[in-house]
Amino acid sequence: MVIKRVAVLKLAVFQMVLMAIFGVVIALLFMLFGSMLANLGGQQAAGVMGIAGVAMLIIMPIMYGVIGFIAGAIGGALYNLVASMVGGIEIEVDQATP
Repeated sequence: MVIKRVAVLKLAVFQMVLMAIFGVVIALLFMLFGSMLANLGGQQAAGVMGIAGVAMLIIMPIMYGVIGFIAGAIGGALYNLVASMVGGIEIEVDQATP
């Protein structure tokens, strides 16, 4: 089997969702380490870090999703361009027997 072309929009949406999920994981890690560091700074630092953590939980998945969509669209378009010149990626598959 040879992959000669990919659907650019489908790839971009897939990449967007994947990167948004990654953004949530990264934001949760920021919140975890931010809360640990906030305890060292006292009550006022804890409040600021809490607000920053919630903002990160909202902003990072959106930012990662937008960047993922753009990267997926560019990557899919570049793949289609290069695959038209060199013939695509050849994949060998084996059908499993039940």
